[in-house]
Amino acid sequence: IISAPDPAGMERIEARFHGSAFDPHRHDTYAIGVTLRGVQTFRYRGAARLSLPGQVIVLHPDELHDGGAGTEEGLCYRMLYLEPSLMLDCLGGTALPFVRDGVVTDDAFCATLLSALGPLEQELDELFVDDFLAQLMQSLARHAGQPAKPIAGTARRAATLARQYLTENLDRPVRSGE
Repeated sequence: IISAPDPAGMERIEARFHGSAFDPHRHDTYAIGVTLRGVQTFRYRGAARLSLPGQVIVLHPDELHDGGAGTEEGLCYRMLYLEPSLMLDCLGGTALPFVRDGVVTDDAFCATLLSALGPLEQELDELFVDDFLAQLMQSLARHAGQPAKPIAGTARRAATLARQYLTENLDRPVRSGE
């Protein structure tokens, strides 16, 4: 297992396994990842699941699951562990999304995840993390069947002001809090 340097509330790993990798257990966090190679098998929410390369795995906090390689070739996956509080900060008062299926096939969702999951040795910049979390929440909400939020006029105005600010400060790093 390879771990990455990460901001508080977020952990990124890459794992490679052969055979039965881990016994039934739970996480206090969301576990959202991508199978990179091989077939990942696991029991989740009372059913056997499998994830192929490019598929997204979404495991909710406190949900019992196990896992392992589905073939002799083993498996490799990258996983993001997210504190629910980080997600709530992005949702503006709406409920945490619940994705019923443990495995999702969605190329855009996969690309969003991989933007943060590789390369693991690279630290994630604060502005990237904020944008990534917003995109991740949109993908999760879509797969949870939650309606998309309309963009308010105030959001368009805020985007215009942000663009102006970024243009005026091209010569230095800008933090998302600014």
